Amino acid sequence: MNAANATDDKTIVKNYFNGTGFDRWRRIYGDGEVNKVQKDIRQGHQQTIDTVFSWLEADGNLNQLSICDAGCGVGSLSIPLAQAGARVYGSDISEKMVTEAYRRAREAMRDTSNLTLMAQDLELLSGRFHTVICLDVLIHYPESQMTETIAHLASLAESRLILSFAPKTPALTVLKAIGSLFPGPSKATRAYPHKEAGITRILQDNGFAIQRRSMTSTRFYYSLILEAVRR
Repeated sequence: MNAANATDDKTIVKNYFNGTGFDRWRRIYGDGEVNKVQKDIRQGHQQTIDTVFSWLEADGNLNQLSICDAGCGVGSLSIPLAQAGARVYGSDISEKMVTEAYRRAREAMRDTSNLTLMAQDLELLSGRFHTVICLDVLIHYPESQMTETIAHLASLAESRLILSFAPKTPALTVLKAIGSLFPGPSKATRAYPHKEAGITRILQDNGFAIQRRSMTSTRFYYSLILEAVRR
């Protein structure tokens, strides 16, 4: 994919999550009434969030960590991590998502001083963090961008990188893309599943080794989670 197409993908994602996609995904990530498909996706996404949080909580040092939540959405993971005492920097390409995340954080927390949220492209993230987390974001990136994107995330992580992505399997290939499962015209962005072996190889090339792995699978939501630690 050339640079023009890559830029176009990012523009589509940004416009979608600042437009029709924002209201749709805000409902999915909330607790209000949704249809059966959206409820299934909500449950699957929450399982992914719960798995990652349980991994970090089990280590027993959350209040000592600096964490970058790249693609934080409405704060589904950033907020509970900050509540647990971690210093959290959350970013998202969508200004509306970040505004909603701040609103939810103020409702959930008396003190939000250890939580920073910013509307920012993933490619522009900078700094160093103990742990970098990027959940359900890589589906918006084609395979041609995986090496560069994961290398950038790895450069921010001092010790650990946690990624989730839609795995490219024969069954999901038949379905053609996760986005095609969502009803309604022009409501989903392009969806790119990825081969686990390819993601693992890129992590290894950047000095990381897989430590934990988990698969979330519901009727309409598929997400493979990899926790990689710096060797």
